[in-house]
Amino acid sequence: MAGFIGKERHAVDEKGRLMIPARFRRRFGHPASSGIEELSPGHIEALYIMKAPDRSLELYEPFVWNNMRKTISALSDFNPEERLLKTLMYESLETVELDRQGRVALSREFLEHAGITKDVLIIGADTKMIIWDPDRLFVLLQESAGRFATLAGRYF
Repeated sequence: MAGFIGKERHAVDEKGRLMIPARFRRRFGHPASSGIEELSPGHIEALYIMKAPDRSLELYEPFVWNNMRKTISALSDFNPEERLLKTLMYESLETVELDRQGRVALSREFLEHAGITKDVLIIGADTKMIIWDPDRLFVLLQESAGRFATLAGRYF
């Protein structure tokens, strides 16, 4: 079954709340691949949000994050690189609750990380949603336009 696909432009309101697109909310609880266990179809009360290194934000459903959590938890606290990765991952992570209108409140820290002041572009990326400031994404796409064929050739 397919996950989140497509993109939508939305705005963050004056309280920092972001409406999750209805077509993405309808996908909640439906695993994108057979390797992810389904929790409660269609009913999600909270999402995991992470500050990504590329200055975007990533939203994950609990059942997706649970699989990532297992991988991270398996890292050793006694290996300095693995411990650092755990610290960096969890420092960049929060949970956000969905209100009855399908909105999540983004903290000032997360908004500043992504350079979001008003408008956002929400991209469905199968098992996650990626939130971008539209201007930052435009610059990234312009700078990376010539790399698509090379990257696609390397990985497909």
